[in-house]
Parts: sequence; structure tokens; C-alpha cells
Amino acid sequence: MQMKIRFSQVPLAALAVTLAAGLGCQTAKKPTASLSRPPQAPPPPAQTHSAAPVRVNAVHAQAEPQKPAAAPVPQAAPQTEAKTDLVQGLITKAETEYKAGIDQSLAGQPDQAKDHFDRAFGILLNSPAGMHSDLRFQKEFDRVTEGVSTLEAASQPASETPAADQKPDEEKSEPAPIDEANEVTNYPVDPKLKAKAAAEIKATHSDLPLMMTDQVAGYINYFSTRGHGTLERGLTRSGRYREMIQRTFREEGVPQDLIYLAQAESGFHPYAVSRAGARGIWQFMASRARAYDLHRDTWTDDRQDPEKSTRAAARHLKDLYNQFGDWYLAMAAYNSGPGTVQSAVKRTGYADFWELYRRNVLPKETRNYVPIIVAVTIMAKNPAQYGLDDIVPDRELAYDTVKINYSVDLRLVAECVGATSEELQELNPGLLRMTTPKGRFDLHLPAGTGEKYQATIGSIPPDMRIWWRYHTVASGETLMSLARTYHTPLKTIADANQLSTTDGVEAGAKLVIPVAPKRGGDAQTYAKRLTVYRVRKNDSVETVSDNLGIPAVTIRRWNRLKSDSLSGRRVLYLHLPVSPAVAETEQVASAKSKRSKHLAASSSPTEVRHTVKRGETLYSIATNYRTSVAAIKQTNAHVATLRPGMVLIIPAQ
Repeated sequence: MQMKIRFSQVPLAALAVTLAAGLGCQTAKKPTASLSRPPQAPPPPAQTHSAAPVRVNAVHAQAEPQKPAAAPVPQAAPQTEAKTDLVQGLITKAETEYKAGIDQSLAGQPDQAKDHFDRAFGILLNSPAGMHSDLRFQKEFDRVTEGVSTLEAASQPASETPAADQKPDEEKSEPAPIDEANEVTNYPVDPKLKAKAAAEIKATHSDLPLMMTDQVAGYINYFSTRGHGTLERGLTRSGRYREMIQRTFREEGVPQDLIYLAQAESGFHPYAVSRAGARGIWQFMASRARAYDLHRDTWTDDRQDPEKSTRAAARHLKDLYNQFGDWYLAMAAYNSGPGTVQSAVKRTGYADFWELYRRNVLPKETRNYVPIIVAVTIMAKNPAQYGLDDIVPDRELAYDTVKINYSVDLRLVAECVGATSEELQELNPGLLRMTTPKGRFDLHLPAGTGEKYQATIGSIPPDMRIWWRYHTVASGETLMSLARTYHTPLKTIADANQLSTTDGVEAGAKLVIPVAPKRGGDAQTYAKRLTVYRVRKNDSVETVSDNLGIPAVTIRRWNRLKSDSLSGRRVLYLHLPVSPAVAETEQVASAKSKRSKHLAASSSPTEVRHTVKRGETLYSIATNYRTSVAAIKQTNAHVATLRPGMVLIIPAQ
């Protein structure tokens, strides 16, 4: 019997106790201070890095190489302290309301708990915008959201959550490689390897400054041994996006070799998610993404869009270089935020990454970050010396772009162009659901299929494109069997295809299937994951219902509302609707899957249970057991986030 990790199986009171015990235990990896783009000239593509540390007086101006400071480093200004006190005071107020909500949950008072949670969100959401970039604010907001989500999921009625054999839309995710590399500290330095790499640097052309230190040598050793597979897979995947990234970097005027930052961060995987919540090829946190016009809502996340996020990353890195005048410091600030690096420079008076490293004034992850990127760059630019010369990069992703202004299910799109829904997701990684949003959207299709799609989709009414299907008849299928499969009247299918109910259909024929929309009540299936919706000006239950496709009566029931008015409400708690699948087709597939699992269970070896340890990732666990990340996720309810002490079922080999 396979164990599924589900919040809904845990008693609400037990969850509340767990959450209460965790109050005050906050972790985050990427503090981000606000940073506007100054109108400065683009930075030079190359830089000669001085071996001598640079002492500076002020951090707001660019560092002046090899110019010693004449005065002591100034202390933090009183205004900064005042701002800090304001942020802490706001967090304390939000924390008080959050704790009160936990207490009410323990007492079995859900209405009162919701009131406290609403006030906690209101305190955070209505704070001055300048506070939103503070690391502590971000940690508190994320923690409150996660805590409320856990409690809501546990109390959600079974009728409003997906059945076990249904496949809800879920945000795809893969563990970010940077997390595993960051766990490596003081990896053994091979003296011969270090000497060899130092010699190679002299003959290596790079538009980034390359230096050899023990830390860089340690990571070269790591990626030559334990991390070699991670490096290989990332460089293979890089072929999909390399030309696009290089073109964007040329247009934005940043060094081409910054491409290896993406290798270190994500392995060029759009669905990579770090433990801190950074997402996409360039691992943007949500607050930093907003500063660079990366949009995120319940339908799309531009951080996962390779082109949009690459443009944002190039501009962000250029801004950081303009601020610090040094690519190593720019990379460090990309990791931990410019405020963190600014503070370290102020405290020490040195605008030099390696000096800050030696003085241990940067976070551990940031101290590792730059050596990781330098090591990856050296190895990627000298493939033969590091066993990387046999890598064949993936082909560049080529696609047609069709501009649409209607919602459409990707499964229908796949049927129209003769592709799979997985291929469509690969071309549209910014989509969080299997359905495109209402309004304008750039739909990416397999190269050469744009015209075919336009011609085929025309037979489906625009308002039915998330429901109707385009079916390819298989051998042995009839109109009657299709009517049973799709729960659609025989005459409706016949009329839609200008056939009579007695006509036969040939294998390979294409038929429009007018699946009836599911409307009202709980006939719709909803995702278990809670979404906290921030109420906007002029919002009402009806407008939210129309925008998100959730019946107004359901929204009112979830939030215990007596009318359509949202006056005085700051947030709504919602479960997003799951896009409809091909009903009977998936049910048949599910039934077959269940039968095969039952037969396999009778002869399968005893299952292996693994208790997650601190620092482990899905990738490292999969490697240890010689299985895949996908297999582990499949046997553990598609778990994406690991926590120490969690028990995973390891699929039998």
C-alpha cells in the first residue's frame, strides 16, 4: 500500500498545534531590497579583476579600484533604524493576529480564526510599499500564507477536493540545483586539479573575470565528481535556450558568460524552484520579479517564461553592476539582494567579493554562489579537460506564436495540431494551468503548426474551447461508444459533425465532441491548494466569480459571506477550478492503471521508506536510490517541497 502525503488526512487540531509550535521559526534564502534601474550607461562587457581588495567610503557610488578610504566607514543612518523598527512593529502586529487565529482553530472556532487571519493579511498587505522588499516582511507573509493554506486544506470538505483518480492541474516544479550545490562547503581541493585549472584560466577567453581560489577549485572538484551529472544535464538542456539568451544579452549589453549563472541556479529548467521559493531559469523571487515587470497571477507566472525572465535577469544584472561596479559583487547581490551586499561593504569598507568572503560578512549561500558560477564557467569553457566534450546540447526550441484572446484548454490545442499536452506545456512553461487565461495571450505552438491550429480551432465556438474536444477516432470506436466515453448525447455529437446517428466512423477520422460544460454547485472539481486572493477596488463576489470561473455561491460558502459585497474584506480564500479533462478517457485509463497496480502489488518487493534529512533534495534522494525525481513524486502525491522528518515512499526498482 502506497502512502500519500495529504494535508486533508491530518486532523485540523494537530495541524494547528504543529503550526503553533513552529511560530518564530522562519527560513529564507534570498533577501531582496528595493532597487530601481538608474539611467546609467550600459556596463562594459569585460572587466579585469584586481587581486587587491578595494576600500570604499560609500556604497551608493560605484567602487573606485585601488583607492584607499581616507575616513572611517560611516555607521547606519538613524532613518534606517527607524524603518527597521517600523517593519518589526508591523510584523509583530501581524504575528499577534496570526497566533490568535491558530488559537481559535485549536478551539474549533473557524469563523473567529478566519477573522484573525484576515486581519493578519490586512496588516501586511496595507503596509507601505517600501516595506515589501524587506526580507523579514517577505518571510512573515509567506509563512502566514502557508499556515493558513495548511489549515484550510485540512478543513476542506471532501466533496470540494479532487477524487483520488482525478488529475488536477498542479504547478510543475523541479528542485533547483543551486540548493544542492549550496549544501557543499569546503569540498576537498585537489592540488593537481587546482594547478591545472589555474593554467587553463590564462588561456580561457571570457568576458567575466575568472579567478582561481580554493573555493573555486573545490567546486570544480565537486562538479567533476558528485555533481557531474547535474552539470551534464544542465549543459545539455542549455541548447534549448542558448541562442535566445545570447541574443538578449547582446541587446541588453551584459557579458555573454553570465549565461552560466542560469546553469548554476536552475540547470536551465523553467520549472526549477528553490527552497526559498525562487522560480524559473533565473530563479527570481516574487518581489524582485515584480520590480522587473514579471507578471504573476492564478493563470501565469512570467518567472517560468524563458524569454521574459531572461530579459528581466539581464536588466537586473546590469543594474547591479551599475550600482557596485564589479561583476562578482553584482552576482552576489543577485543571490542575496543588493541591500545585503551594500551592508557588507559598509561594515567592512571593502567593495571586493573575496575580501567580504574572507571576513565572513555575507550569507553562506552567497559566499558559495560566486565560486559555483566561476567553477561552472571554467569547466564549460574547457569541456575536453573535464569530460564534457561528449555532451550534445538539446535542439533550440522552435515554435510558432499565435496571439489569442480567448481561453482554450491545452488538451484541445494538442488535438488540433497533432501534438501532446506535455509538448504544449514545454512550449508554454509560464502557464500554471492547463487552460490559457481570459484575454490576450501569446500561445506557443510546435513550429509549422500555427496555420493548422487556426483552421482547426475555428470549428469550436470560442466560449466552448475549454470544454469541447477534437477526437481522433480509434479502431473499433463508434458514435455510440464516443457518446458514452464523453457523456455526451449521441445526437449532439452527430449534429456537430453533420452526421446521422446511424453513420459509421472510420479510424483516423477527426470529430468535434461538444462536451457539456459543468456549471454550478460542486459539480466542478477544485484544486486542494489554497489561493489567497487579494480583494481589489470595485471587486464583488460576482466579478471574482466571473474572472476565476468559480460559482458565486461557492465563493460565498468558502468565505462565509452573506451577500455579494466585499466591502471591508481584504482577502478571499479560494480553491481554483481544475480544467476539465476528457472525462471517460481518463477514467478508463485510471481504471486500467488501478488494475495494473493491483496486480503489481501482489508480486512487488517490500516498499522502501526514506526519512528526509536536513539538506536533502528530491534529486539527491533519487540519485541515492537509483530512481528518478518523477518516480518519487508520483508515489508521494507529487510532493514538491521537502522538510526534515518527512517520510517518502521510494518506488521499487
